[in-house]
Amino acid sequence: MLSQRDVAFSQGVYFLATGIWPLVHMESFEAMTGPKADKWLVRTVGVLVGVAGGVLLRAAAGNRVTPEISALGVASSASLGAVDTLYAIRGDSSRIYLADSAVHGAFVAGWAQARDEATPEVRRPARSIETPKF
Repeated sequence: MLSQRDVAFSQGVYFLATGIWPLVHMESFEAMTGPKADKWLVRTVGVLVGVAGGVLLRAAAGNRVTPEISALGVASSASLGAVDTLYAIRGDSSRIYLADSAVHGAFVAGWAQARDEATPEVRRPARSIETPKF
């Protein structure tokens, strides 16, 4: 069974690698994903995805996967996966983005499976409603 830390780590590695790829070598990125008209936009998205990856990795390394970190992981992959799918199906981007979307779907599924395994330092006690004594 996956822990939140496992999911944060693997998603962080994937995000960091795919985020910095167009920054490091745009030619190989375009060879895999198709030519890009607005390279500044590709780099901007790459920086943002890389930053999210760094945050996920830092949280996993420090065993501090908070609800906010989980939300970052789920929302990032759900958003990127939806965009990948929509534009690949419409023919506006390369079909390789469907594979990327499947990876994002796996991350969302991983977070859903691991959601109840919060690390001890972020687990919050359940609040109980006390009945007033008369």
